[in-house]
Amino acid sequence: MTTIVVGGHSRNTGKTTVAEGLIRAFSECSWTAIKISSHRHAGDCPFGESDQEQLYSIREETDREGNSDTSRFLAAGAARSLWVRVREDGLAEAMKALLPVLQSGAFVIVESNAILRFFHPDLYIMVLRYDVEDFTESARKWLELADAAVAIGRGSGPPSWEGTINEALAGVPLFAAADPQALPGGFIEWMRVRLRGSAGAHSGTVHKIPQGSEG
Repeated sequence: MTTIVVGGHSRNTGKTTVAEGLIRAFSECSWTAIKISSHRHAGDCPFGESDQEQLYSIREETDREGNSDTSRFLAAGAARSLWVRVREDGLAEAMKALLPVLQSGAFVIVESNAILRFFHPDLYIMVLRYDVEDFTESARKWLELADAAVAIGRGSGPPSWEGTINEALAGVPLFAAADPQALPGGFIEWMRVRLRGSAGAHSGTVHKIPQGSEG
């Protein structure tokens, strides 16, 4: 059982595309793909009033031809694809429901930074987008956990955060890509070695999940 988390420093960095590319590159793996997003980022499928009252909701995707991120995961070759939408105070409860999924899939890939509060995966990939200036404080907090970084559009003008982030990622493999839809060959080979090494090993570590909802 192998777990991978793909995160980014802000919205619209290409996290979904990178996760999709990994699923496609290693289609021989039986992937369970999970996208975690907050209520306020529900996108084209806004929550109804009843949904807003819930701490979280989990929907399993079945449409391989749709335009949603979870449909893209299935189209790329994932065996299962789930969309988890949570309130900011609902992640702990959502994690309790997700644990059976995280612990049963042969290969699990999660698009989220937030899950790192409760779960330490086998591999954490940080996606950096050089034409996106925003770098959230929550993303900075998880930099030290990154096993590798994919730098999108690194040849463009340097963003304001480049110096401090490069320092924080010193020693972490950094793979440059002009576009997230074309993952660097070096990154794919790096992942191949890591996936081979993790085969049959114990999956990621679950941190203590608080009882009840988060305050």
